[in-house]
Amino acid sequence: MTAVWTRRLTAASIGALAVAFIPSFALAQDSCKHRGELDTAYCDENNDLVADVPADPKKWKDPSTLVFAYTPVEDPAVYANAFRPFTEYLAKCTGKKVIYYPVQSNAAEIEAMRSGRLHVAGFSTGPTGFAVNLAGAVPFATKGTANGIQGYRLISLVRADSPYQKLSDLKGKRVAHTSPSSNSGNLAPLVLYPKEGLRPNEDYKPIMSGGHDKSALGVVSGDYDMAGVASDVYERMVARGTIDGSKIRIIFKSEIFPTSSFAYAHDLKPELAKKITTCFYDFRFPPEMQKEFNGDDRFVPITYLKDWKVVREIAEGSGTPYNKAAYDAESAREAAALKKKQEEKAKQQSQSPAAPKQ
Repeated sequence: MTAVWTRRLTAASIGALAVAFIPSFALAQDSCKHRGELDTAYCDENNDLVADVPADPKKWKDPSTLVFAYTPVEDPAVYANAFRPFTEYLAKCTGKKVIYYPVQSNAAEIEAMRSGRLHVAGFSTGPTGFAVNLAGAVPFATKGTANGIQGYRLISLVRADSPYQKLSDLKGKRVAHTSPSSNSGNLAPLVLYPKEGLRPNEDYKPIMSGGHDKSALGVVSGDYDMAGVASDVYERMVARGTIDGSKIRIIFKSEIFPTSSFAYAHDLKPELAKKITTCFYDFRFPPEMQKEFNGDDRFVPITYLKDWKVVREIAEGSGTPYNKAAYDAESAREAAALKKKQEEKAKQQSQSPAAPKQ
């Protein structure tokens, strides 16, 4: 069953990366009185900024298998293992089979939910807005503790032995961002760096690394002079020994942002959506998950309207609102990056010496 679902999801995701979303005017709810920033497939008559459950009960979904995914901020395989205690619990709690879908890009994850093949997912902070407006995602939780959301910061990394002491020292240097839709990896730097005397696209040309982990590792290796990454990803890398924190110096920290949102598809049967949220809120992270997620031990209730306000403001301030045009540009970039990665992998395999015959 898992292999079949993975093949189906992968095919759908690749298709999403190759083309922009098909306009959904045919799906528009003509009787919708308020839609806001949502795609025409959705309605928001209660003005909470997320898609309402379909008015027609015949459109509600109650799948026998729930597909769960988590944002690809690092190698997806890392999180398949990290979330295993939770996905096993979710299956018992809901009485449904639960499979983990290792998405390779933000666009693939968003399209999987839009197309109805992904039911519950953790979306990275920045792409959450695209998931809400274009895929009908309904954020309801984030990771936290009994004290609430710990959040994360945009931190700017340089090598410990580098001469750079402040952001303005990086003019004309090799500065890495992660991807266009990333909050801490791109949007926040566009808004916050100029206040510190460093103007992206004027004082330097951002180099898109493709991921927070890749940016941090690139600083250590000398590929980049500086990189802006999410503090929680960096801290996990140090804790796992993936990166030596003594070789890194942090020269800038932002205010706290909310971490990845967990959302369900808007068209799930209301009883199922309520059951899923209850399962999330009742779950307590075992020690291995607490270690992986920087001490977070539970899922904390949130709303997109309130808790993502600062993120929406960053997106607007950076000139990249969560609309179809911005999403299409991001999808095209991710598609090109995926194609390049596949070509490089194929080239490396073709150049590898053949294994000796036994």
